[in-house]
Amino acid sequence: MRAFVTALTLLVVAAAAAPATAAAPAAAAATVAAVGPQPGTFTGKGFDTCTAPSQAAMDAWLTASPYRAVGVYISGASRTCAQPNLTATWVADQTRKGWRLIPIELGYQAPCGTRTPKMSADPATARGQGRTAADSAAAAATALGIGAGSTLYNDIEQYPSNASCRAAVLSFLSGWVERLHTRGYLAGMYSSGSSGITDVCNAYDDTRYLRLDQIWIAWWNGVADTDGGTYCADDRYADQQRLHQYAGDVTETWGGVTMKIDRNYLDVRAGTPPATWSVTVDNATSGGFSAGAAWGASAYSGQRHGADYRFATPVAASDVAWFRASLPATGAYEVSVWYPADPGYNDRTPYLVATTTGNRSVAVDQRTGGGRWVSLGVFTLAAGAGAGDKVGVSRWSAGTGYVVADAVRITRV
Repeated sequence: MRAFVTALTLLVVAAAAAPATAAAPAAAAATVAAVGPQPGTFTGKGFDTCTAPSQAAMDAWLTASPYRAVGVYISGASRTCAQPNLTATWVADQTRKGWRLIPIELGYQAPCGTRTPKMSADPATARGQGRTAADSAAAAATALGIGAGSTLYNDIEQYPSNASCRAAVLSFLSGWVERLHTRGYLAGMYSSGSSGITDVCNAYDDTRYLRLDQIWIAWWNGVADTDGGTYCADDRYADQQRLHQYAGDVTETWGGVTMKIDRNYLDVRAGTPPATWSVTVDNATSGGFSAGAAWGASAYSGQRHGADYRFATPVAASDVAWFRASLPATGAYEVSVWYPADPGYNDRTPYLVATTTGNRSVAVDQRTGGGRWVSLGVFTLAAGAGAGDKVGVSRWSAGTGYVVADAVRITRV
């Protein structure tokens, strides 16, 4: 995604020579908004270019070109082009005239890639950065009048994928999906077929990661369709959930206006972000926690969640401190844990997640990364009318130091 506006011909010169109109009052500008979710339900051709084109250019291409959707870079620290035209009024004018917008965040990049700024190679940190990026993109979209229900696309440029880099990217995108859904937006992602798209499609059924709503495949094969070739199987993101950038860095002239663009084909539909349901259970939550007599209580660490936390020495025996919760339905839930970190705590604390197919164990190093939510992954958990054991902390650890049970958050995805 490297297109740049190059030249506008006499049509734009004439438009620039026309008398300038007075700027709209700030209060009025704040009321303009895009017509409906973007890009909404749409099948057809679109283009993207680095700087949002002028109104004259957009009007000329609307009349003469085969394109009806345009990609716009709304946010992100990796953007390289100024956006003098990109305002709430510009957004409202384009959608009112029939253009569909493809809003793009160009920020954090893969830790193994060459572009900056890079996301963290640590999956937990990368997931938090994905949430931050989503907040930034949602705020930018709101300011431009691109409202809830729209899809925001995170642009992660090509990278030489490997196992650790892939884990960081997929964790980052999980944070992106999670936070955008809470903000009322759908979550999309743009990347090259050979790196980001391959990684996302291969992880389609991997419950450690949250699934995107739409993917944007960069594969310059010259074919205007949404086929992913060998990069993405046909049964993945198959329900009008794809965009395909099929040619790049091409120069086209329509209606007397010349621009350098990337060509895209879209087959997407509007949708509603899944309703967010979440519950937080602290070790002091009434009816939400149980532990044996060997589990002590401490308020030593300032990183604790709530007034205190529970701790115990490791032992080769089953003595699990359980967090309990009632879930609204059987389905996929992200499980996150909170603990204070300390060099004297356990470096391989076993967390047990009670899934529909049995307990799953996830080891966490409680010497680092404390004082925040740390995701264990996404699991299929059972509904229940009464609170049931959902997440446990076991004393049966191969590590050394106290194991700690502080708080758990369960979020439906």
